Amino acid sequence: MKHTITILVENRFGVLSRVSGLFSGRGFNIESLTVGETEDPAVSRMTIVTRGDDKIVEQINKQLNKLIDVIKVRDVTAEEFVDRELMLVKVSATEKNRAEILRITDIFRGRIVDVSPKAYTIEVTGSDGKIDAFLEIIKPLGLKEVARTGKIALSRGSKMLTEKNNKDKNNGR
Repeated sequence: MKHTITILVENRFGVLSRVSGLFSGRGFNIESLTVGETEDPAVSRMTIVTRGDDKIVEQINKQLNKLIDVIKVRDVTAEEFVDRELMLVKVSATEKNRAEILRITDIFRGRIVDVSPKAYTIEVTGSDGKIDAFLEIIKPLGLKEVARTGKIALSRGSKMLTEKNNKDKNNGR
């Protein structure tokens, strides 16, 4: 089963390496990983997508919580959450297919972000299903290059990952 895990970490050198090392050291693959500062520049949010049964992911969560720079871990898979991914796609643009590329981009609420004589670069955001569907439809028109960010996610409603857990109190943070 696919799991989406959000992690708040101290924004320090080596944290990303320690978190990813925990996964690789236990033989788990990370399908997607994104990291960025939060509203607090001293804290970063990681969103990791991995596969495994609930027992394995529970073990991963416990191991993550033992890492010194980890503030909070939450597997949002069973919760209601909002997730998005950003993709940039470079497509061959000829006189014959330009109108079709524009139409498809409009249907998927994408944006043309760069134009050259022979290519369009398109930005698309949405769920991984939307991103995959766009790729399937645009591929026959001359797909040249793809760059995807990976998933970012936040719980719906008033639930906040930024609420400090007991680890913070115990470590005097």
